Amino acid sequence: MSEATAVQGIVIAHGTLADGLIDAVRQITGTDGGLRPISNSGLGPDGLAEAVRDNLEEGPAILFTDLKSGSCGMVAHRLLRDRKDLHVLAGVNLAMLLTFVLQRTQPVERLLPLLVEKGRSSIGCSPDLVSHDADRSAAN
Repeated sequence: MSEATAVQGIVIAHGTLADGLIDAVRQITGTDGGLRPISNSGLGPDGLAEAVRDNLEEGPAILFTDLKSGSCGMVAHRLLRDRKDLHVLAGVNLAMLLTFVLQRTQPVERLLPLLVEKGRSSIGCSPDLVSHDADRSAAN
């Protein structure tokens, strides 16, 4: 897949989160890797859907959302009805976006499970926090 046929990525999030995540990707990799940010600020569901459509080009695209539900997630899932080459990944994180930028020339069928695994595996908790949480739960 060439850059022209690489999978598109749109980050749809509340407030300035999408801009911040893409800025972090740019600082780490030196590129935004074709990611585009869309904020729901000041937009109702129809306006948000229009903003996403305006940013979509031909070809496969992944709509990364901050939450599975809420306005961003609901609009992204609604857009799946419009195009068969759209995919939604909810719970976006920086590790997921970095992997997307580095791997977006992969076929979308291989890219999606890779992104989900990278996103999940990047979440962790220090042992001290886990033991303190367990102690608090036992005390209640």
